[in-house]
Amino acid sequence: MDNVVDEKKVNQVVGSRKGDSGGADAPGYELPLLLLAGFRTLIDRLHAELAAQGHPDLRPAHGFALQAIGPGGATASEIGRRLGVSKQAAGKTVDRLEALGYAERADDPTDARRKVVRITPHGLDALNRSAAVFDELRADWVRALGPGPVREMEASLRAVVPPEAFRLDASSWFAGS
Repeated sequence: MDNVVDEKKVNQVVGSRKGDSGGADAPGYELPLLLLAGFRTLIDRLHAELAAQGHPDLRPAHGFALQAIGPGGATASEIGRRLGVSKQAAGKTVDRLEALGYAERADDPTDARRKVVRITPHGLDALNRSAAVFDELRADWVRALGPGPVREMEASLRAVVPPEAFRLDASSWFAGS
């Protein structure tokens, strides 16, 4: 079957392989789609579990923003740089985190003109729960695939993913820069 987009399943490529071997005959575009689908599966399951554990309004973008704030806090400009977005976009995200109780703004003790965004106890709870859920999700993959294949997959990804790829921003994927 030729590669087609299934009209009933928006944005899903179907009929992309002649066999299910996943071997050398797999088309090149399948790898990024599988990696993205694996990521999406983990993130969707994480957020379903976080919702059940008292964080129903937390979204993936909020998790990236909390990581950008970091343990010591950050200004909106710093958060924007870390996320690869404008100060204004970072400020809107901080506004939402603040409204949900995940972050707070405080005066910078070293510069009265600046505000520092800090993670609240509610935000720390979400981050701690996220870490525990990610451990559970990895354990699910180990149960499904076995410990060796999961370790091999992680080691293989570490071998091909450059260290500088571990960034929070993805704005260059969507912008013309």
